[in-house]
Amino acid sequence: MLNKFDALRYFCVAAETLNFRETANRLSVSPSVITRVVNELEAELGEQLFKRHTRSIKLTSFGEQFLLRAQHLLAESETLFKMGKNQADDLAGIVRITVPSWRNNDEIIRQLLITLESYPEIIIDWREDMGKLDMVEDRIDMGLRIGLEPDQDFVVRKITEIGDVLVASPALVKKLGQPTDLTDFERRYPMAIPINSNTGKPWTLFLNEDITLNPKNATFYSVDNYSAMQAVLLGKCAGLINDFMVKPYLECGELIQLFPEIQIDKWQLFLYRPYQTVTPARVLKVFDLLTEILRKTYY
Repeated sequence: MLNKFDALRYFCVAAETLNFRETANRLSVSPSVITRVVNELEAELGEQLFKRHTRSIKLTSFGEQFLLRAQHLLAESETLFKMGKNQADDLAGIVRITVPSWRNNDEIIRQLLITLESYPEIIIDWREDMGKLDMVEDRIDMGLRIGLEPDQDFVVRKITEIGDVLVASPALVKKLGQPTDLTDFERRYPMAIPINSNTGKPWTLFLNEDITLNPKNATFYSVDNYSAMQAVLLGKCAGLINDFMVKPYLECGELIQLFPEIQIDKWQLFLYRPYQTVTPARVLKVFDLLTEILRKTYY
């Protein structure tokens, strides 16, 4: 079966040299291959491309017209196939990133953009979303998420471990009294309940394999831990909040940790990207840079 793309390439070189033997030398094939391909191309077109004599060949009128179209098509194909390679070599193009809606994203994106000043052709598409965006449908190149176990279908960089802390304001503890145990806490304390943005339903509050928190008095719902923390700081409820968020408030006494003796399981914070046969260099570069920035931020 005729390879039309190769046939056009052979024809264009033959039209330039007007010598099948020289054409064969340039293309590192035998002269008989050039003759066969030209014959098959002429049969496919139903037109003669060359007038061949014993010692010379030249293009027919149809061949001259066809040559212009063939050269244009080959030039366009070269541009097309170089497009992706040039972007990779030049580190140019869009990189789409999804991250949770956290306050310290401002500092993270600032550091990333400053670092990328050396790569001015890289364009960042930054999506802050508490849900896990679809890698295919949303064309996401990488994402930052918290989970017990990363998905095995992804290339994963572990950033750190994040734990939850059960906290309340001193005012709320003073008002209700120190809870004697978890059962007493569940019965008497108002609680901020996190919502799964993918399902719209409350998350189950697992403390560890053996203990699940089942508060009876939910007074605040949110998909955002920062919003829940505001309600906790105001003494409206207790909350199970990420440790890196509550740390400064615990240190200054604005929040109190409840049941510090209870071991709460930690979650992995990880940066991930999908496995791909070919990953553009710009994505690999941003993946490495963002890993370094995140590790400095959260360690």
